[in-house]
Amino acid sequence: MSVQSTETCVAPGAEEPPDTGARHKLTALTGLAALSLDAMASVAYGPEAIVLVLAAAGGYGLGFTLPVTVAIATLLAVLVASYRQVIAAFPDGGGSYAVAKTYLGGRTSLVAAASLVLDYVLNVAVAVTAGVAALTSAFPELYGDRLWLCLVVLVLITAVNLRGIVDSARAFIVPTIVFIGSILVLIVVGLFRAAPVSTETAAGHASVLADNATTVGALLLLKAFAAGCSALTGVEAIANAVPSFRAPAARRAQHAEVALGALLGVMLIGLSVLISRFGLQPVEGVTVLAQLADASFGHNLAFYVVQFATMVLLALSANTSFGGLPVLLKLLARDNYLPHVFGLKADRQVHRHGVLALAGVSAAMLVFSGGDTNTLVPLFAIGVFVGFTIAQTGMVLHWRRVRGPQWAGKALLNGLGAVLTGVSAVVVTATKFHDGAWLIVVALPLLVAGFECVHRAYDRIGERLGVGRIPEPPHHDRSLVLVPVSSLTRLTSEALTAAVSLGDEVRAVTVCHPDPEDRAQTEALERDWALWNPGVPLVRVSSARRTVGRPIAAYIRELSAADPDTRITVLIPEIEPARLWQRALQNQRGAVVAHAVRRDTNAVICRLRFRLSDLP
Repeated sequence: MSVQSTETCVAPGAEEPPDTGARHKLTALTGLAALSLDAMASVAYGPEAIVLVLAAAGGYGLGFTLPVTVAIATLLAVLVASYRQVIAAFPDGGGSYAVAKTYLGGRTSLVAAASLVLDYVLNVAVAVTAGVAALTSAFPELYGDRLWLCLVVLVLITAVNLRGIVDSARAFIVPTIVFIGSILVLIVVGLFRAAPVSTETAAGHASVLADNATTVGALLLLKAFAAGCSALTGVEAIANAVPSFRAPAARRAQHAEVALGALLGVMLIGLSVLISRFGLQPVEGVTVLAQLADASFGHNLAFYVVQFATMVLLALSANTSFGGLPVLLKLLARDNYLPHVFGLKADRQVHRHGVLALAGVSAAMLVFSGGDTNTLVPLFAIGVFVGFTIAQTGMVLHWRRVRGPQWAGKALLNGLGAVLTGVSAVVVTATKFHDGAWLIVVALPLLVAGFECVHRAYDRIGERLGVGRIPEPPHHDRSLVLVPVSSLTRLTSEALTAAVSLGDEVRAVTVCHPDPEDRAQTEALERDWALWNPGVPLVRVSSARRTVGRPIAAYIRELSAADPDTRITVLIPEIEPARLWQRALQNQRGAVVAHAVRRDTNAVICRLRFRLSDLP
């Protein structure tokens, strides 16, 4: 016998099998576009968060904007270096969850996972509402429809991500380049300005600067540092989604992480230098970034390009969550902390159930907040800092265990990062507790409890199924196949043919109700059955109620009680209509019977579908 080649030839014009290879994975560049939008967009509100806190100390306090930003940039460098190591040590993704699971124990890993889940969900809601807020600022007549606009943007982003993370990266790479380019040009142009070109944007708006304040305390600087650390959100996303990159995945993810850190650091420090250079003061109703664009470019086309690019990137920065969260949910599902359906992939390497779950929860958050950014922002950064702290602490233990070259310095660096992000988490939680941060304090342990509940359920199921143990060898039991029938047709003949091929004994079952019309129909069926004589007995099951499924389920229970060793199968014949709309013409008796048998018995259910064109 000759050996055939296993290669498959596809004829021209024929449908090719789905490609699930490298074509649907990220390069370093597309990974930067798909997974860094959250971090990139944070330059729109990170420096502003610092300025708003320091404004409480008046003009003297604003002088500390650059030192605080440099401290944040230093922490950014620590985080980037740390997450490069996380990527190398945990190439399967998961970020702080994977680190904590290995070095800090199961409960801590669940805290990290819960914080990441909350961060990702809130990032989507905050990003969409912030983008729509920028749109409604330019077109105030749309303000009343901001919730619907938020939901439309969410649907569009979800649709793009359902086509695959590579398609989303390609769709968003141009807005990312435009935004980064416009911010870098703004910084370079501003450095050559001796004074602001224009202050038209801030004209007529009330200043939020405190009067006669000349002292800056350590607590204020700490609050400004913690507030500005909101610019670090999204730094962990690349480490969470390493499996989404092309091989060598870890190296490409590391390159994307370094590129993100470099770009973000340059933009943060550059904008802070311009804030100090122009003596900018925060005002109500105008963003700091808008004032900087006005001061550098003037109130012209370049100003509107920056505003439009910021608006688009803020809205699209939700894509970071769609790239990172489904991978995290897959890891949780693999470890039995979430339903296993979250571990499934579609043809384009899409964790479709994770994408849809994120979209659904985010939509609920948008409805809850009414599309208002200020309702969500206080909740945003806490989960990020918790995840950062856990990841850094775990990496300290990693270096102590591995003890590679210069391990002590690396451990010291991670330890410093853990202290800084831990302090930031405490400060943000304390200062924003009454503004909504208490929701995170409540939601975090509830989410961890939910993970553990799912895990215990899977443990019980695994114990009952004997997972991990060698089962008994299979053996043959007597089999009985029941075929529900209501009339004598060609479908009945096909169903009985299939049934006698499956079981040792076959019985046809029909349900009879007490009204005269139904009794007459049943008696007619019995007469026709006797004349046909298929070699299969017809069993009449009487029922006082107008129901079909429960009488059959009761009959199965009687059979099981009389002979527990018999394996009972219920074969339900159904017609598969040629067209979708024709399903509405069916009486759904098969679905009713299947539901009752599944709910009340242990019988095997076989729904045998026949296409009309297949019947002889």
